[in-house]
Amino acid sequence: MSHIVRVTTKGQATIPADIRKALGIRPGDRILWEIDENGSARVKRISPLDEEYLKAIEGTLSEWETAADEEAYRDL
Repeated sequence: MSHIVRVTTKGQATIPADIRKALGIRPGDRILWEIDENGSARVKRISPLDEEYLKAIEGTLSEWETAADEEAYRDL
């Protein structure tokens, strides 16, 4: 399933109905955007519990962002 949508000047885009249905997205839900190293994006619906968890661990991840860490773990 793929769709092409237009982004407004405010950076908004409509999520097509069949994609909303497939992801279980309803008005008021939160979605998470993830960008991989190739520039591809993934989007998924998250529950409030997921959001709290992600915010809690977000601050601990910066300790792994050094060039030495990137070199050491590149091939994993």
